[in-house]
Amino acid sequence: MKKGGGVSEDAKKGGKKFNGPDSIKSKKKMVKKNMQRLGGAGLSLEAFANAKTRNDNYNPALIKKQREFYKNAKYVQKFKRSLKQQEQQNDPSTISRPLEDENETEEVRNAEQKNKNGKKKSQSLEELYKKKHEEQEKARLEREAIIQAAKEKREKTDAKRKSLKEKMYKKTRSGQPVMKYRIEHMLETIEKLNKAKEATSST
Repeated sequence: MKKGGGVSEDAKKGGKKFNGPDSIKSKKKMVKKNMQRLGGAGLSLEAFANAKTRNDNYNPALIKKQREFYKNAKYVQKFKRSLKQQEQQNDPSTISRPLEDENETEEVRNAEQKNKNGKKKSQSLEELYKKKHEEQEKARLEREAIIQAAKEKREKTDAKRKSLKEKMYKKTRSGQPVMKYRIEHMLETIEKLNKAKEATSST
């Protein structure tokens, strides 16, 4: 640069002019690149407004809540499944059913084979079905009787435990525990222990 503030001849020769045709071309290229990047001639006013008002589905807090919900649902399903399995294992009716079904299918197969071969045609499948049905009914009644007996036993023990608890927690007017019931309970337990000892010593 010269002292007067003008551009030197070297700068004119070597460098580009700031307001020359080269700088205009580079600006046009930049504008063209930006237009392509934005997808054509930029966004229209309507598209811009829609883009602003559009509700994006990406919400981290909502996604986290959904994940937690699905996780909890899985755990609940697993828990329910395990409870169901435990109930089936504890229930005597479910244990005997598969064996009965297997026996039934085997008998039906044997009967069908006998009918096919021509042996024992007198015993029809209807008779076999009736017989099997009666057996199943009998087994069902037995199962129900066993379940009912277990239920009654449980109810009795619960009632006994409840009454014992009430007696143990009884208190006098001054707030002291009533020792009468406690002593009775201790005597009963001692008697039971003595009986058990006698039974073991006799054997």
